[in-house]
Amino acid sequence: MLRIGILGCGNIAGTLAGTMVRMPDTLKITACASRDREKAVEFASRFDIQKAYGSYEELYEDPDVDLIYIATPHSHHKQQMLDALSNGKNVLSEKAFTVNEKEAMEVFELAKAEKLFAGEAIWTRYMPSRRMIDGIIASGRIGKVVSISANLGYKIFHKERIRDPHLAGGALLDVGIYPLNFALMAAGNDSIKSLTGLAVEEGGVDVRSSFSLVFSSGVAASVYSDSQTVTDRRGIIYGTEGVIEVKNVNNPEEIRIYSGDRNPELLETIPITHEINGYEYELKEAADCIANGALEPESMPWNETLRVMRIMDSLRSIWGIKLASELE
Repeated sequence: MLRIGILGCGNIAGTLAGTMVRMPDTLKITACASRDREKAVEFASRFDIQKAYGSYEELYEDPDVDLIYIATPHSHHKQQMLDALSNGKNVLSEKAFTVNEKEAMEVFELAKAEKLFAGEAIWTRYMPSRRMIDGIIASGRIGKVVSISANLGYKIFHKERIRDPHLAGGALLDVGIYPLNFALMAAGNDSIKSLTGLAVEEGGVDVRSSFSLVFSSGVAASVYSDSQTVTDRRGIIYGTEGVIEVKNVNNPEEIRIYSGDRNPELLETIPITHEINGYEYELKEAADCIANGALEPESMPWNETLRVMRIMDSLRSIWGIKLASELE
């Protein structure tokens, strides 16, 4: 039984806690913490959690916690993970894992030294839909993959964590990370040959962006993210013999396979369902890894987290955008 402490008591923490309480055979929430003790107490009462702390330090030191799930702004992830690891706790952090690649490397180096698990909680990497899409590509049903497009946008720019560069805000790290991961998963282990991109900047963060990746194999990917409007959230994988269309790259709901004709014919529609809500897979994998002594998740290994951070670092360098600790 994996004993979990939740750090941060906001909306995403509530969603994950609601998932965790439905996995009693795998894990148990033993504590939660917020800098506002009243908020932690309310959160604990909502999910029947025994201990509620008004400081993160108390959670780090709790002997009844095996793993700390981190659900705070990106700007805080690195230090919170380092503090948790230094106190002997495994960590599972919300995306974006850190602000940049350098910070992620610091976390992984400490996790390796302490022989503790550290993982990025980007749920689409762990979902069965990923294996379903991989299987369709591997079967040759759409021929050779030649291009990929993906987009994601929500009306979230009014939120402080998105507007504030000191909180590592912007569309890229919050929503752009999903279509980027979609493109990388569809392209497999292919290395990146070139990267270009444009962004609209406001107040020191990217409001929206469009960027392109060309892989060594010749596969081209186009990615769009926006924090001021809702997009259609589609992911499309174009092959020489057909097309895969995924409804909602943030939470795949349906896969459609089309023929490669001039007037494409819908060949098959595959619905996607979950045992709970889709978050259970990252939690189960973290529990399995810790039980087996693995330091990193197979679905989102450290080298992939670093690659994603490195790509986003490169894009922000092109745009001249610095965030959080980079501003000091």
